[in-house]
Amino acid sequence: MHFLPEALDTYVVQHTEKEPELLQQLSRETYQKILQPRMLSGPYQGRVLSMLSKLIGPKNILEIGTYTGYSALCLAEGMQKSGALHTIDINEELEDFQRKYFDLSPYGKQIHQHIGDATQIIPNLEEKFDLVFIDADKPNYSTYFELVIDKMNPGGIILSDNVLWSGKVIEKVNEEDISTKALLAYNQLLIEDTRVETVLLPIRDGLTISRVV
Repeated sequence: MHFLPEALDTYVVQHTEKEPELLQQLSRETYQKILQPRMLSGPYQGRVLSMLSKLIGPKNILEIGTYTGYSALCLAEGMQKSGALHTIDINEELEDFQRKYFDLSPYGKQIHQHIGDATQIIPNLEEKFDLVFIDADKPNYSTYFELVIDKMNPGGIILSDNVLWSGKVIEKVNEEDISTKALLAYNQLLIEDTRVETVLLPIRDGLTISRVV
């Protein structure tokens, strides 16, 4: 969802860095072969993720929700040469697709895939992280936050995607809409939790930046 008028949104995109050729190829193949291609971060948000990662200069990155690997490659652009990116996805059918593009990038050896339930995988990760990107099933956002907060280095950044949920967060909530209810609770958690300071950006479907204090 775009929260700016279309003409203004187009202007914003036109005056933002273009995505690398490899990501253009990944995007094309995702739309050709993979279900729900709307789940891609897309070129504009991808450049936002890349810029944030470059500003942070993380050694260790954790991504929860890989999909076809687009956002992982964007985040890897700012990773230190000695760093590592761990990315988790529950869909094993996408593992080979992800790995193909990871290995075509300069970061292939630094990207580690984990397939399965993130709530079971995260507790077994030994690293401390400088950057975490949460972009998976919405009902578990608060759980993911609690699992990663003690694995963050001081000053580390947690990015959370889709926190505006196509504007549903300000509409009357259907009692059966579990995802919207979960995101409302998560957004409230971020603004109340004294372990982080948070800014919610109206970028695409909403992107929250939370800094560990």
